[in-house]
Amino acid sequence: MRDDTTAEENSAARFNRQHPIGTPVVAYPGFRPEDDPTAERIETTTRSRATLLGGHTDVVWVHGHDACIALTHIDVVDTTEAVS
Repeated sequence: MRDDTTAEENSAARFNRQHPIGTPVVAYPGFRPEDDPTAERIETTTRSRATLLGGHTDVVWVHGHDACIALTHIDVVDTTEAVS
């Protein structure tokens, strides 16, 4: 059996397996804060599955933003809290 998946498709598929629609995330629509300390930051949730855009960029749509955002600009929020 031939495997025609690309690294980008594997990245989107991996994201989708680990994070269902509605996952809390912090999204950076422009630059990541490491690259621009004044970068826009959106605390939100995903509203779509991750997909491959244009054959080269893994993206996801989030609530509160009108365009898709590259997975490289998405940080999943860890919602597990230690119980004491």
